[in-house]
Amino acid sequence: MTDAIVIGGGLAGLTAAATLARAGRQVLLLERGRTLGGLASTRLDEGVALNLGPHALYRGGAGAATLRALGVTWSGGRPSGRGLALEGQRLRLLPSTLASLLGTGLLGLAGKWELARFLARVPQLDPAALRETSARAWLERELADPTARATAQAVLRVTTYAADLERLSADAALSQLQLAQGSGVDYLDGGWVTLVEGLGRAAAGAELRTRAPVRAVEPRSGGGFLVRTGAGPALAAGAVVLAVPPRAARALLPAGALPAAWSEDALPVRAACVDLVLRGLPAPRRTFALGIDRPLYWSVHTAAARLAPEGLEVAHALKYLPADPGSPDDDLQELEAMLDRLQPGWRARVVERRFLPRLQVASALPRADRGGLAARPGPAIPHLPGAFVAGDWVGGQGLLADASLASGRAAGEAALAALARQPARVE
Repeated sequence: MTDAIVIGGGLAGLTAAATLARAGRQVLLLERGRTLGGLASTRLDEGVALNLGPHALYRGGAGAATLRALGVTWSGGRPSGRGLALEGQRLRLLPSTLASLLGTGLLGLAGKWELARFLARVPQLDPAALRETSARAWLERELADPTARATAQAVLRVTTYAADLERLSADAALSQLQLAQGSGVDYLDGGWVTLVEGLGRAAAGAELRTRAPVRAVEPRSGGGFLVRTGAGPALAAGAVVLAVPPRAARALLPAGALPAAWSEDALPVRAACVDLVLRGLPAPRRTFALGIDRPLYWSVHTAAARLAPEGLEVAHALKYLPADPGSPDDDLQELEAMLDRLQPGWRARVVERRFLPRLQVASALPRADRGGLAARPGPAIPHLPGAFVAGDWVGGQGLLADASLASGRAAGEAALAALARQPARVE
């Protein structure tokens, strides 16, 4: 019998496996896909590293702290805060610094003052006091000027990847904004596959299997679990970590084992994305832009990280999608219209273009009507000792990769504690 089986080979699963393996436990990780990494996977081709949509690692976030604790290193660069604001057909200076706030034509004098005062207060605010307030209601309370409020909403979208500010909890939104204002983010040299590879090295001693789908997880008579893969006999383990989305976890466990609310309340966060490799930029100085009246994003990641040979640029155009998105064709047209506005003539420079119409960037939105970050589940599954969950929907630390990495570590540590309480096995 294996000490622990981890189901899912994304950041959360790899982190849980590394945490267990570094403590000397026998670990088996099962990933249904052909490769490890999940959303953190990177396509490598002729020196070009193309992430699955735009990624950034918060330097001061729970994810970076987890990676450091596991001995995983990375290199990269912090993107410039200079950029453009898109409002209708107008391009304005994005008010990302005091100088750009004073110089932008996006806001009037009253709006500039109000936005500056709000941003200055952000570091002193307590996210816990806003856990039952929506991000939209919070900004409406803080900012009376419509354009100042729309600008703040654009910033929250880029830090959370969420367009549904009506349901997003303000504690999650504020926490991300504080991270962004603090040490900021890194774009990673070589793409996010470098983290996947680093976690794989940190999990030395664990067995990492790909193309290994799991059919069911069942409590085992006498303790522990049986994991059924459909190929060969069931696998026995003392503990199990389900590093998968909430609906997948519920489907794998016996009926009623996972609280129904964990999956029923989960609102996936999605985006429409165009990933690009371009032979140079028609407008080289336009490397970052945010939509003010539309949920749009543009960033040239090779402006800060080594992702391609000299002369090639890796960039991403993205639209943050509502809970009930419209037509993918309409989203693509809107993204291409933004590219035409920012980089006229870009089509003639395309080396590669990939459209991801419904990229799921997070499994569950932290909801104000469910208590925000602090109310997220796990890692322990109630009434199922030895079983744990991990992923971007688990635990009270961070969003996106931060949540995946932090919850993977927490699930691994909880599994270690559970294994320590079990009686010694007789081989």
